[in-house]
Amino acid sequence: MLKAMPGPEAPISAVPKLHELEASLNAVIRGKSDVIRLSVVCLLSRGHLLIEDVPGVGKSTLAHALARSVECGFQRLQCTADMLPGDILGVTVYNARSGEFEFKPGPVFTNFLLADEINRATPKTQSALLEAMNERQISIDGHTYPMAEPFLVIATQNPVEHHGTYPLPESQLDRFLMRLRIGYPDPRSEREILRNGYAGAPAMKPVLSPAELLALQAATELVTVDESLVGYMLAIVDATRTSESLALGVSPRGAQALFRAVQALALLEGRDYALPDDVKRLAVPVFAHRVMLNQRASLATRSTESAERLLTEILNRIEVPL
Repeated sequence: MLKAMPGPEAPISAVPKLHELEASLNAVIRGKSDVIRLSVVCLLSRGHLLIEDVPGVGKSTLAHALARSVECGFQRLQCTADMLPGDILGVTVYNARSGEFEFKPGPVFTNFLLADEINRATPKTQSALLEAMNERQISIDGHTYPMAEPFLVIATQNPVEHHGTYPLPESQLDRFLMRLRIGYPDPRSEREILRNGYAGAPAMKPVLSPAELLALQAATELVTVDESLVGYMLAIVDATRTSESLALGVSPRGAQALFRAVQALALLEGRDYALPDDVKRLAVPVFAHRVMLNQRASLATRSTESAERLLTEILNRIEVPL
């Protein structure tokens, strides 16, 4: 069993297992190695993942595959407009035999929760996940119930321009460490999918045990991040808060998310130290869903594309530490 031991060699020892995990995911989602790498970064960072794209490109498949790669509990929610918070958290019912009220836990009490098409649920139902995602506990009827470890919410959503969607509020978006878009496959990968069929995530065999995943997450925290890189990250965060095109900059939670993600990416690439390139590669997927354009900037083009473009401009403008 993989164990995270103290010392500089602990992170590097985790690399072969992580590459095995990536290979397993690449066998299910073809031609999207960069998206898969970022998904594994999210997993190692103890963060939650939001996958946004048009229907039919593999959002649910990627989420399902990521959950199936670890031998943990798994629950799936197909979000709809009539879903209630109790359908996620659970309910308290009266037991006539014992004469007492009993709590019946909902699907959130698992290791991996797939919330499919989360933006089809109403804001009231969406908010039911806030405490679980941030504090890893649920408070119901005066009682607090801890979440299992590891715990990860993987949510998919359709673009907000689609019918029947409720945009996720800023507080909900800020709970997701990263937002990814899969995109259409390249011609070669799509030809392979058509000719060879599609096995899908249910056919996957787990690559990691829960203990191994927890050890990998602990090993991620041993990756060294130099003070100059911390200053670089904070300079990017400050630039989003003072930008004339943004009404809402990156929160302290967002800065923490980037720090953890940078450690995870360095580990995946076989290093026990982070580099400026790690920050530049991760700043957009970690920050783009956390910033809000002001009215003038949002009229220029789609808000998602504008946020990514503005963040790229900020990255190009800020001096990279040597």
